[in-house]
Amino acid sequence: MSAPTNPNPLGTPFIELAATTSTNSYAMFQVKANTAAHGTAFFAHAQTAGRGQMGKIWRTAEGQNIILSLVAETSHWGMHQQFGLSMAVALGVYDFFSKYAGDKSSVKWPNDLYWRDRKAGGILIESIIGSNDFGEPVWKWAIIGIGINLNQTLFPPELLNPVSLKQITGKQWDTVALAKELCSCLEARYQQLLQQGMSSILSDYNAILYKKGQSIRLRKDNAAFNCTVLGVNEAGQLLVDGAMQPAFTHGEAEWVIL
Repeated sequence: MSAPTNPNPLGTPFIELAATTSTNSYAMFQVKANTAAHGTAFFAHAQTAGRGQMGKIWRTAEGQNIILSLVAETSHWGMHQQFGLSMAVALGVYDFFSKYAGDKSSVKWPNDLYWRDRKAGGILIESIIGSNDFGEPVWKWAIIGIGINLNQTLFPPELLNPVSLKQITGKQWDTVALAKELCSCLEARYQQLLQQGMSSILSDYNAILYKKGQSIRLRKDNAAFNCTVLGVNEAGQLLVDGAMQPAFTHGEAEWVIL
């Protein structure tokens, strides 16, 4: 199925919110109310109940960082292509951040933004699933939530390894201007996925994968073990060498921060 013709680019319109509980929840509500279309971006200056991967809380200081959710219409893709969008978004975030933070930036599987061994941002993509005339599931919408540390320098003690762009560069940044620039980077990678397909995105993703070719420590169930990161496949599995199995799905194993 072909993509919709001439949709708004990601980030258009760009809507600023003084505060909300969660930009993803806000965007989800707008989509279900038919008041947000493909491309719409919701930027919040403050977020009181942000969400991260695996049910974790995303904490962010008011007015200091990028808190952003974008709406993407996805009915032209199959359910099996969800990780393709995840990789495209991660690459867009990397493109944006590495422009300022340099080549020590990377993407930690599946889609955390890293600088050296410290976390600078996270991504949470939530889907709206419908059905077609045959009762088969259809991936209708994706809500792309992104949090990036820009100016925050004091973090809650329970966060093990955070870092912000200000800590890296020593500069204060305009959060709204950079959020709009981020949207342009995301649109470029979204178009790459549409026009060149999964293989092009996968190749670029593996090129900037955190710890690729290096030894890491994972934990599955109650067992912790060392293995070497080989890359990621189209299904979104982490490929490793030296573990009890050659591939892990997201949530099946967790990183052990040394």
